[in-house]
Amino acid sequence: MITANGLQHLGFTPEIDFSLQNDGGDTFIAQWNSDQPQPSVAEIEAADGEWQAEYDAQEYARLRATAYAPIGDQLDMQYWDEVNGATTWADHVAEIKARYPK
Repeated sequence: MITANGLQHLGFTPEIDFSLQNDGGDTFIAQWNSDQPQPSVAEIEAADGEWQAEYDAQEYARLRATAYAPIGDQLDMQYWDEVNGATTWADHVAEIKARYPK
């Protein structure tokens, strides 16, 4: 299947190098503007598979990013930890990393 992610993984830019279209069936390249030759469906599918594997491998990072406290709160934790000799911020970070391991 032709996907924008696969084409982008191959180094092409949507709306500049290509535009895709789907008329209710399979997605196809409606317009090819790149100076480079248009890749085959097999090349696009392989690139899409690589992109998906890389994306899936970074799921922990996306989950961590939403779980961490806002940066202002983290800076506040660090300040008060320094003042009080506590480990609130380090504990917060450790808990998130334990919940969403690499």
